[in-house]
Amino acid sequence: MPPLLDDPQSARTHTRWSGLLASQVFWVVLATIVACVALSFATSTFATSENLFNVTRNFAFVAIVALGMMAVIVTGGIDISVGSTIGISGIVLSVVMNAGYPIWAGIGMGLLTAGLVGLVNGVLIAYLGMQPFVVTLAMLSVGRSLALVISRSRTIFEFGPDGSKLLALGGGATLGVANPVWFLILLGLLFWFAFGWTRWGRYVFAIGGNRHAANLTGVPVRRIICSVYVLGGLMAGVAAILEVGWLGAVTTGLGTGDELRVIAATVVGGTNLAGGVGSAFGTIVGAALIEVIRNSLILLGVDAFWQGTVVGTFIIVAVLFNRLGGERQGD
Repeated sequence: MPPLLDDPQSARTHTRWSGLLASQVFWVVLATIVACVALSFATSTFATSENLFNVTRNFAFVAIVALGMMAVIVTGGIDISVGSTIGISGIVLSVVMNAGYPIWAGIGMGLLTAGLVGLVNGVLIAYLGMQPFVVTLAMLSVGRSLALVISRSRTIFEFGPDGSKLLALGGGATLGVANPVWFLILLGLLFWFAFGWTRWGRYVFAIGGNRHAANLTGVPVRRIICSVYVLGGLMAGVAAILEVGWLGAVTTGLGTGDELRVIAATVVGGTNLAGGVGSAFGTIVGAALIEVIRNSLILLGVDAFWQGTVVGTFIIVAVLFNRLGGERQGD
């Protein structure tokens, strides 16, 4: 051991730095900062207030859903139905308001629908022992089909007497910051508190770390697993409400493909697909990096068809990073 580390204080400092450099979240934060600085020099449009407003608003939609996805993945599960949950929740919200009901009724029904999708997923997975991938894949199809049935495959752009309130909620700004970002900040703080300071949060990580051991120590495993899928559905419902308010119209294609971006943001942010590891901050930063890269492709004139390749590559790299990190810890 080098002489410098003979000093306890130096040893502690070395340990902290080693832990920081081994943290995936640290590298994601650094990559996001570097990307933003590089784009500010590479293009004259990235650092404009209008573009930054759009970037923060767009990544907020993904990050809100990713927070719920993070809770699911920490338990060792997966939910690939979030895209269709966004779609059906947005459709229900729009149909209710289009019928003349007030905004609170539309929001309530939209969240109720999203929560029910999550509840069905949770019950089938936690209580009937079905595989998360199979259940949520089936729900992906069911959600899209029901959205078509409920909307009659039409575009809805009239939201009744409270339409202006919905548009202001999702498309407006407060203190110069897009409203979805404020929702993300609030939800991020709530998730941070829930995971770090509540029994429910400790149970979620315990289940992801070792489900059998958690069950033996009295953790209500089935109930907790069911709750994270309900929570994931509700987060998709919140994002749907904000997206509809921003777009000013909704089609059955709302949320299509979002499951890939959400999973990418979660995994890139340091959540381990094997379960037991994850953080709200890392998830938000992961969503920010994905959106910054997506925005850079547009500003640099790269064909939009390459976006899927970039997102998929990020998932592979993040999973590889997690795997290598696990091997280092095991040595």
